[in-house]
Amino acid sequence: MTTTAIPKSVSDFMQHITDLCGTEHAAWAENFNACFANTLTTTVKRHDDGTTFLLTGDIPAMWLRDSTAQLRPYLALAAEDGDIASLIAGLVRQQFRYITIDPYANAFNEEPNGASWDKDDQSDFSSPWLWERKYEVDSLCYPIQLAWMLYANTGNTDHFNDEFIAGVKKILDVFETEQHHENSPYFFIRDTDIPTESLSNDGKGLPVAYTGMTWSGFRPSDDACTYHYLVPSNMFAAVVMGYLERIFGGEILDDADIAARAGELRRTITEGIENHAKTTNRNGETIYAFETDGLGHVNVMDDSNVPSLMAAPYLGYCAPDDPTYLATRRTLLSDENPYYYEGEYLKGIGSPHTPPHYVWPIALSIEAMTSDNKDFKAHILDRLVTTDAGTHLMHEGIDVDDPTKYTREWFSWSNMMFCELVMDYFDIHVKH
Repeated sequence: MTTTAIPKSVSDFMQHITDLCGTEHAAWAENFNACFANTLTTTVKRHDDGTTFLLTGDIPAMWLRDSTAQLRPYLALAAEDGDIASLIAGLVRQQFRYITIDPYANAFNEEPNGASWDKDDQSDFSSPWLWERKYEVDSLCYPIQLAWMLYANTGNTDHFNDEFIAGVKKILDVFETEQHHENSPYFFIRDTDIPTESLSNDGKGLPVAYTGMTWSGFRPSDDACTYHYLVPSNMFAAVVMGYLERIFGGEILDDADIAARAGELRRTITEGIENHAKTTNRNGETIYAFETDGLGHVNVMDDSNVPSLMAAPYLGYCAPDDPTYLATRRTLLSDENPYYYEGEYLKGIGSPHTPPHYVWPIALSIEAMTSDNKDFKAHILDRLVTTDAGTHLMHEGIDVDDPTKYTREWFSWSNMMFCELVMDYFDIHVKH
């Protein structure tokens, strides 16, 4: 059943934001209300068994990553609204149900109907539930994050059920296996002329050496990695392994083996990042690389999707004033990052996933939320509402010189990142 009605708690919250914006920021409120309502009325499907399915927007499938980000801002309401909490718990249950089917898949169908992005994809497993099987580390991090944040914001523990435990064990298995990718059964081949849509080397990707980090086939953009230790996703993995240590270490559940495995992954992944994922920028400053392979190759860049290097404090990996992060941030917001663009209307980080000179609202929202400058946050919010092409919604990428040119009319993740930035400006934060 598709959700179409706006709950009273949501309409009250939208009015609260409107009041906070006042006349000075009325345009923020207009876009906030459009975006905040849009996710509930266009993407959410509640099933009779209590699970929740979320469309990503203009694609008829659910991404483990996107679905978490789409509902994350509603956690601010969940403590006072049991139905919102139930909606989010239903998503957690759906996510972990999918993970038990296949932890290497990134997107799933609402029913086992065999629909897929490309029916000719080759991999080591197939299921009618799978929309796409691009393995991305962050796809397994986001459901853990949502499960933890639901508990942190509401005290709810009902979603830590047998399916959650089974899914966590599969996640740990995959992360441990992919620390030694040469032993992995996973491969992915798509018959395409677009190199970022498939993995080289018979679907196994370029070689890597052991670092302690865990291997990822694809980025959060669903583009293939260049070097397969994707640093932002490993940062995210280290953070959520810490959540699992707490969940299974007696705070909620008591399983010493799971807690120990998660703790070892947190330790080895973090050591891998700190020992193998640092390089220097053109000014000689130590920064984090976007990708590395443990063989001496690094990729200095950032992508707009989260996890990103820019988002490291947002994810909880480091403090926003960490010296290495700040040097990395300066590098990313310069032409040393090949996907940083400046134009008449916008400047910020884009993506190889979209055309050159297109900046992403998601990246702008993260850039603002990881800043401690309130005037800068207001500036970004003004830019976002000014460049929405009159839709009052956010898009995927926007031409820096012509806001009427953009990708994706309907992109729920981007909408909700804008909402979270508005909330952040008014010091309304989701606990994590």
